[in-house]
Amino acid sequence: MNTNGKTMTAVIAMSALLTALYGCEKKEGPMEKAGKEVDKAAVSAGEQVEKAGEKMKDAAQGDKK
Repeated sequence: MNTNGKTMTAVIAMSALLTALYGCEKKEGPMEKAGKEVDKAAVSAGEQVEKAGEKMKDAAQGDKK
């Protein structure tokens, strides 16, 4: 698995863990809301990194043709 895939897997795993932990609480306070926003941002960043990696790979393969 490439580095981008490992990063994305780690981000998803952390997000799932944090979501599970937040699910145990009855009320959602400002820190929980902020944590969810951070999770969303991390997932989005991971997706963008993966897309950039794919574009770089495609560009590098195009140079070899």
